[in-house]
Amino acid sequence: MKVLKFGGTSVGTVDSIKQVISILEDNLAQGERIAVVFSAMGGVTNRLIEIGRMAAAGNGEYLDLMKAVEERHFTTIRGLIGVKSQSSTFATVKGLVNELEDLLRGVYLIRELTPRTLDLIMSFGERLSTTIITEALKHRGVAAEYCDARLMVRTNAYFGMAEVDFATTDRLILEHFAKSSALQCITGFVSSTADGITTTLGRGGSDYTASIFGAALDAEVIEIWTDVDGMMTADPRKVPNAFTIPSISYAEAMELSHFGAKVIYPPSLQPAFAKNIPLKVLNTFNRDFEGTLVSRTANSKDYAYAITGISSIDDTAMVNVQGSGMIGVAGISARLFTALSVNNISVILISQASSEHSICFTIDPRNSDRAREVLEKEFEAEIATGDIDSISIEKNVSIVAIVGEGMKKSTGVSGKLFSVLGKNGINVIATAQGSSELNISVVISKNDLSKALNAIHGVFFQSETRSLNLFIVGVGLIGSTLLKQLCDQEKYLRTEKLLIVNVIGLSNTRRMLLYPEGVSLKDWRDQLAEQGVKTSLPAFVQRIKELNLPNSVFVDCTSDKDIVRYYETLLDASISVVTPNKVANSGRYDEYLRLQRTALQRGVKFLYETNVGAGLPIINTIQGLMASGDKFLKIEAIVSGTLSYIFNNFKSGVRFVDVVRDAKAKGYTEPDPRDDLSGTDVARKILILSREVGVPLEPEDVSVAQLLPDNCLKAPSVEAFFAELEASNEYFEGLLASAQAKGEVLRYIATLEDGEAKVELRTVGPQHPFYTLSGSDNIVSFTTERYKDRPLVVKGPGAGAEVTASGVFADIMSISSYLG
Repeated sequence: MKVLKFGGTSVGTVDSIKQVISILEDNLAQGERIAVVFSAMGGVTNRLIEIGRMAAAGNGEYLDLMKAVEERHFTTIRGLIGVKSQSSTFATVKGLVNELEDLLRGVYLIRELTPRTLDLIMSFGERLSTTIITEALKHRGVAAEYCDARLMVRTNAYFGMAEVDFATTDRLILEHFAKSSALQCITGFVSSTADGITTTLGRGGSDYTASIFGAALDAEVIEIWTDVDGMMTADPRKVPNAFTIPSISYAEAMELSHFGAKVIYPPSLQPAFAKNIPLKVLNTFNRDFEGTLVSRTANSKDYAYAITGISSIDDTAMVNVQGSGMIGVAGISARLFTALSVNNISVILISQASSEHSICFTIDPRNSDRAREVLEKEFEAEIATGDIDSISIEKNVSIVAIVGEGMKKSTGVSGKLFSVLGKNGINVIATAQGSSELNISVVISKNDLSKALNAIHGVFFQSETRSLNLFIVGVGLIGSTLLKQLCDQEKYLRTEKLLIVNVIGLSNTRRMLLYPEGVSLKDWRDQLAEQGVKTSLPAFVQRIKELNLPNSVFVDCTSDKDIVRYYETLLDASISVVTPNKVANSGRYDEYLRLQRTALQRGVKFLYETNVGAGLPIINTIQGLMASGDKFLKIEAIVSGTLSYIFNNFKSGVRFVDVVRDAKAKGYTEPDPRDDLSGTDVARKILILSREVGVPLEPEDVSVAQLLPDNCLKAPSVEAFFAELEASNEYFEGLLASAQAKGEVLRYIATLEDGEAKVELRTVGPQHPFYTLSGSDNIVSFTTERYKDRPLVVKGPGAGAEVTASGVFADIMSISSYLG
């Protein structure tokens, strides 16, 4: 004997009912002996509750909704049964509808809806659907019989969630099945008292009905047919990468179900558990899929994960009772939970500090005000004396639970859980773990729920791969080059580094695009142009925070002064920031320090290697030496690719103006070369390096020696500037001649020594590491306690979109390594 149960979505439409009938016919054709339980058509029970409440409120519009319910069932009859055979079914269904309408009329007249009456109203959903499907089966030649569960499932008079009298129920079920060989089509959810008064079995009661009948009949299996492929590792609506669990134990299923996994309902497992009957969770719309087997012991052969699944309760309230008067006082907990129990307030999770100073627990938020009243009354005396503080209630919190018997055999599960939450800036408000090591539950902010579920799922079920979610502002030369590099390396990162990089957001000065499924790295230009909306930086940042995705990284590939003011709010929202933009780190020192501290406090990264030497590892080198305890004595640096090119090519027989023109033509300079030759950019870079080695300088503390004569600086246009530069040729020839007379070369150098930073044109001889510099290379020399006699030198290309983008890429990769 098999007992099958079909849920509301499975019997929600004509087409889905045809699928159900096909499944039943296949079972019968294979010689299976089956019984089948049906829920109400999808949404009907909720609609009946609404209709009942409208009638009780005196709202005559309940009749319109009732007509819609009636027509939905009539439409289903027309779709399932031939015209010549419809009349008797129409008559039966119409009789049920008339009975319901009479009942609702009474509710409307007396303006009262008792739990007893509501149970009777709700019962019509299953009675209607089961009647129609039974007749449809008969129409197809199946020997089917309508089975009203109220005649067999006996309960007490606790309306809304009645308790079953199993001794009587089992006897009545066996007696009924002994009298009939026809396929029994059983009404789910409904039951009755010994006096024949209709009751219901509570939420998910149709599952319970299937389990009750299955246990009574000693069924070999109970099949729960629904609209998903079984029990999932997480809610697929919140975690797109969730997948079906092939095998799960009763205990694991109970835990997952309790904490919000709504595929099956916890009490439905109890009769099956008692008889050791396995349950199968199957998909009506994907009938060939194996689904999930729920049994006493899960088959772990093909399921090598430390946990079985992740579940959650989206909306709860946390009640905290604390006070010094609780310490060492016996009976506080007993009084607390007895008071709640007497008032029918169910507790979902409990956590108590070992100091006994506080007890916190979570409840349905709808009961929070009543819970406060109950507890304030119970502990009125203790609150008055100050032994217990006032009862505090925190709403808008959620519970996330990781469940699995594999946790007993795996070390570090809780460490992994709290680590991934911490790395994603998710604060744990309370935690609870049973001694059975089957469940670890945490209470978090409701706003962090989706982020937490995805982060936890990633670390436990996709531990071989890591993922980053990027939001890139600025898709000009550097940004577009970075996107190309990401595209070119996508396969390598996925296969060799087990890293998936998702570009979720893009923005330029005109359009922005936020696409949670991931922007195409090949067609991002078209996607941005066609699907993007007008750029609004505040809206872009706000949306990033609202998405609240795990492992988020904001990448600023601009030099925009306005964007940097969003860095702190992004870091504070646990979003890492990577940027070649120097503005944030070369402003006021207290602003620089605030960004550093925010990143540290939130456990995220603020990376800006490309601020100084494009792709050269300059800042990383400093941070490594500082962390290891080295002391910096002196830094010398050529950190402008433009000025490096100019002075490396300014030689005898070449005019200075011609070198500058050549640099401009090659794209090395800004549109106005004075922006480079002023030394302002170099000053920013030495300021950043000063701060990195612990010297708290302000921008005005950096001394910049004037390189250009006044006539060049004051020229009204770029053309005029070049004219003045040509007129000043003798001045520059003199500088070159003076250097050559000493056997030295001209170099534009930034220096930090004895707490002072300066930028100036200097001459260096053959013994100096900067003497042989060529092209547009950058070079930095570190003299430290450890590198005192022979300075540590970092040298290489210091400008260009390719090397800058690769430096940004490297910073992004370092964040992926941090994720582990």
